[in-house]
Amino acid sequence: MWGYQKAPDLEAGGSELLYPGMTESPDLRWAFVRKIYVILAVQLAMTAVVSAFVVKVPAVSEFFVSSNAGIALYIFLIILPFIVLFPLHYYHQKHPVNLLLLGLFTVAISFAVGMTCAFTSGKVILEAAILTAVVVVSLTAYTFWAAKRGHDFNFLGPFLFAALMVLMVFSLIQIFFPLGKISVMIYGGLASLIFCGYIIYDTDNIIKRYTYDEYIWAAVSLYLDVINLFLSLLEVLRAADS
Repeated sequence: MWGYQKAPDLEAGGSELLYPGMTESPDLRWAFVRKIYVILAVQLAMTAVVSAFVVKVPAVSEFFVSSNAGIALYIFLIILPFIVLFPLHYYHQKHPVNLLLLGLFTVAISFAVGMTCAFTSGKVILEAAILTAVVVVSLTAYTFWAAKRGHDFNFLGPFLFAALMVLMVFSLIQIFFPLGKISVMIYGGLASLIFCGYIIYDTDNIIKRYTYDEYIWAAVSLYLDVINLFLSLLEVLRAADS
């Protein structure tokens, strides 16, 4: 209205359209985007803290690999995120249950990441973390830039899903029939490319398609993309370093 002129807010994007033909309020969509990235930042910070605890306290990793109770607990923590996903999907719009389930999901994932890092050299972990940060920031900036110019990445969905299925089958083959260092590097490289694609795809969905009540589910999708990219790069670098 004429009686109320809001000054341009750079943080909120200054009411700038995120993509051509945008019909919803840019302010509302920018607020939604900021909320998702704040949740993602908290998740990543929690993962870093839990992983650092597992790495810096050798007794934790030793317990998980040297005792039957530890191995059972480790297997449970690996399975737990898949279990939590079902109620999280059902309650993702119900506050504060959604945040409690999200916290449980993040902690379980964080322990798995910490166990992977516990048996990896610090140099490799740092290299993977830096690469992941650079790639995520670059792809995020590119997706926002491309969306503003009318590009749409929704077509990537079926291709990425098919590639992910191939990747899962390849990982199962690798469990039963270890394929050697070169195959591990190829697997990690392909996985990295797939999750780079998922970062673009999910970021595009955050810009255009997720409803305002789906902020938890959007944050989970992006969080899994970042974590899986980190683990894939870690696998490549660890194989190259061995």
